[in-house]
Amino acid sequence: MKAQKMNAIISTAYGSADVLKLQQVDRPVPEQDEVLIKVHATTVTNAHTAMRTGYPLFGRLFMGLMKPKMEISGTDFSGEIVAAGEKVKKYHIGDSVFGSTDLNGGSYAEYLTIKENEVFTLKPENYTHAQATAIIDGASTAYAFLKNAINLKAGQKILINGASGSIGTAAVQLAKYFGAEVTGVCSTANVSMVKSIGADYVIDYSKTDFTKGSKKYDVIFDTVGKSSFKACKPVLENDGIYLTPVLTLGSLKDMMISKLFSSKKAVFMATGLRDSKTKSKEFIAIKKLIENNKLTPVIDRYYQLPQIPEAHRYVEKGHKKGNVVISIVEGVES
Repeated sequence: MKAQKMNAIISTAYGSADVLKLQQVDRPVPEQDEVLIKVHATTVTNAHTAMRTGYPLFGRLFMGLMKPKMEISGTDFSGEIVAAGEKVKKYHIGDSVFGSTDLNGGSYAEYLTIKENEVFTLKPENYTHAQATAIIDGASTAYAFLKNAINLKAGQKILINGASGSIGTAAVQLAKYFGAEVTGVCSTANVSMVKSIGADYVIDYSKTDFTKGSKKYDVIFDTVGKSSFKACKPVLENDGIYLTPVLTLGSLKDMMISKLFSSKKAVFMATGLRDSKTKSKEFIAIKKLIENNKLTPVIDRYYQLPQIPEAHRYVEKGHKKGNVVISIVEGVES
């Protein structure tokens, strides 16, 4: 039987956004324990641009040393199940679902397959496909850090650097939900938006350097890796914690040294590399928050599947508000 075709963005080498090519490829066929999902929407994040370039080089241990292991990139998705393997019991054809494939990629395409026990679940009814895919990256990363890495408590003071980005906008909302006092750091253009999603205080980094201030924080969450543990130590409480999802040699060094010699700690976590059971548990918790209207995605721009290279170039400029969504099915924005 002749394989059915689909459109996908293929990358066979590391490099600039020019390595991303629209091609027709064989549509995947689900194994016995997999479902086939018609993708309605996906995203482009800072993590995706890093995966495309292959930097930092440490990441190539998981993504492929000389070229990407997965030719179809993309991690987050929201869509509809259109076929299922005979061993699949939890889901049915017609179910709307959302989730993440992490290092397995595949969401920059019209269809993808995923095992039944991986990180996805039924889409919240109060979210569109665009909203569902937009919340995944930021909320999953922020929840892992704030709840499972440090168990942020009510009354603690947290500063979120990069509060207007994908992780930052989710972190502001989650930190408020956990009862913390939240200070967001962002550009002038994003001050009102960061206030609108719940920040108690907002610092415009173009006017004020928070590392030179007198106020101290229990937690500093540098979601964009623009600061450092060393720079932030003066404004951390004695048992304060510096969090970052951005891996550098400096952050690894800070983490090891602070663990041994400092009451103030630097914490890095590669959230996407953890086991599926842990990530799925967090994902279900995030879904409940969504259904209770505790999380609202911030969407900056929409692009179509063929425009993914353009979306990558925009994200790399470092000025996006929240999330960039890729519409694969027409009308997904509404």
